[in-house]
Amino acid sequence: MAAKRASISDIAKELNLAVSTVSRALSGHARISEATRKRVWKLAKQLNYQPNHLAAALRKGRSNTLGVIVPHIDGNFFALVMKGIEDVANKAGFNVMLCQSNEDYVHEQKNIETLMNAQVDGILVSMARTTRDFKHFEKVRRRDVPLVFFDRILDGVDVSAVVLDDYQGGYQSVKHLLDQGCRRIAHFGGPQHINVYKNRYAGYCQALHDHGIPFEEELVVFGDMALEDGIRGMKQLLALPKRPDAVFSASDFSVVGAMQVLKQHKLRIPQDIALSGFSNETFTSFTEPMLTSVDQHCEEMGGAAVRLLLEMVQERTKQLSPRKIVLQPLLLARESSRWRQE
Repeated sequence: MAAKRASISDIAKELNLAVSTVSRALSGHARISEATRKRVWKLAKQLNYQPNHLAAALRKGRSNTLGVIVPHIDGNFFALVMKGIEDVANKAGFNVMLCQSNEDYVHEQKNIETLMNAQVDGILVSMARTTRDFKHFEKVRRRDVPLVFFDRILDGVDVSAVVLDDYQGGYQSVKHLLDQGCRRIAHFGGPQHINVYKNRYAGYCQALHDHGIPFEEELVVFGDMALEDGIRGMKQLLALPKRPDAVFSASDFSVVGAMQVLKQHKLRIPQDIALSGFSNETFTSFTEPMLTSVDQHCEEMGGAAVRLLLEMVQERTKQLSPRKIVLQPLLLARESSRWRQE
């Protein structure tokens, strides 16, 4: 019996006491005699009783737990965002419950249900690529659970969020390639219903326009931003009558796929085709050549998202307008694009 984790009810039944009496004895209530407290604690140790802190917190109206939903935890970006989230949350006395949607809308809906059933105090979300409506998030709002998005949000929805200025990230990336002398710059874009990919694409288009470079639809390849999309996209671009002299990708993963194809075709990077990605994944510093990318201040984004959520948790009795925090991107120019003097 000692191996089993017992409940207060088990202790009460063994000692023929009321559950309320056992509860008070375990919490050191002054109205419970010393003899009764000793009996209760002795049996609690024998039965391996462990207090349910979550249940106690819920009785007080708070679980001291924040829910987080991310598309995936592979790669550098979301891992570092989670580090920022946990650092700030733990210092504030909150635990973190992490769920992965695996880029799947249905799974994301289940994640929401799981977190709501766990009665978390607030939810942080970075949307799945396949999410195209806000219905499951409306359930969270209706129950007055604070909700903050980070990185990815559904385009056109007004929500509290911490995001990067992805437009500037895209603009700076293309300007850098133009400064290197590139003039036929292709783009690997992601799903345009998601803010980050739409804004990176908009930055690409605007940078071309501002520098007098005509937009060419055949140089834009949309996909899911995976390595396989980069392989497919690069093969498509190389099949054109006139190949591009650079590629700006809205993801580091797809640009690595492009790099593989270029090496198979014995094309030099950046002399034949320059490459620039987005997110500053860890592997970008280990490829040959090292990949130019945009740093998204991952830990800062995670910490800012938690601080915003905690403000909402503390003020949840008030009607609050959505608040947005915008971080500035940092272009890291590396060997995959830098071969001419700027």
